[in-house]
Amino acid sequence: MSEVICEDLIKIYKTGKIEVVALRGLDLKVDKGELRVIVGPSGSGKSTLINIIGGITKPDAGKVFVDGESIVDMTEKQLVEYRRKRVGIVFQFFNLIPTLTALENVELPMILVGVPRSERKRRAQELLKTVGLEHRMHHKPSELSGGEQQRVAIAAALANNPPLILADEPTGELDSVTGMQIAELFKQLNKQHGKTMIIVTHDLSMARIADRISRIVDGKITETITPAEMKIVEEIPISLQERIKSLEERKAKLLEEVNYLKKALAEDRITPDEFVERYTELKKKIKDIEEELSRLRV
Repeated sequence: MSEVICEDLIKIYKTGKIEVVALRGLDLKVDKGELRVIVGPSGSGKSTLINIIGGITKPDAGKVFVDGESIVDMTEKQLVEYRRKRVGIVFQFFNLIPTLTALENVELPMILVGVPRSERKRRAQELLKTVGLEHRMHHKPSELSGGEQQRVAIAAALANNPPLILADEPTGELDSVTGMQIAELFKQLNKQHGKTMIIVTHDLSMARIADRISRIVDGKITETITPAEMKIVEEIPISLQERIKSLEERKAKLLEEVNYLKKALAEDRITPDEFVERYTELKKKIKDIEEELSRLRV
């Protein structure tokens, strides 16, 4: 279990002449073993917050302490160890390697930290059983439903037994029924394994699984309440300006991921085939976002 404290976080993205302020002095404290859900509209800074706590992105100002240690002050080498061993991240788009089976995708994080083959295979099988996919472990992502792919992604995030689990819109690509099943799975894993979990989402109905719920608006936490105190469970309206801001933020995040991928290839942490597969996927997403931005700005 990990305690997470964020103090006065500021993050600004620049894309050409456009400047997007994603976080504006954000403060947050999550207790050990807590399941915290952070809700807010698109473009409110949710994904940026997860990326900073996950050690993927550095803030322009402010501090993040995980179990009393400042991850903002870590070297790149220390951040690699942090990402591999102390935090597991579940993304909206699953982030599975399409050429690998479910079992191999779950094994991958353990390969990166040198877990022996027999042990990692045993643990991967155990984790897939935990998420209800023992009968699908030899199937590739294209052969799995969206909900099944997200279960594989959750198992992969748990692979190295990190005390902290982060999830970025984990139900965003799923229908409402499957989304609630995934939400319940997070709650079950939190209670059974005692992991500290931080889930960001625009889906307020998912917040009912939380110990506490924080609202994020324009890059700041505006309130923290319990599920019993929630008065509304409805989608927050998204204006055209908010939609453009959200897309610009997603594009900046994807460009950062491209740079991270290039570093991973240079450091031999991924194979050339894995690089090409993921790089092609990222470039397509960036192109789609640019096309949508062009339409919205007409």
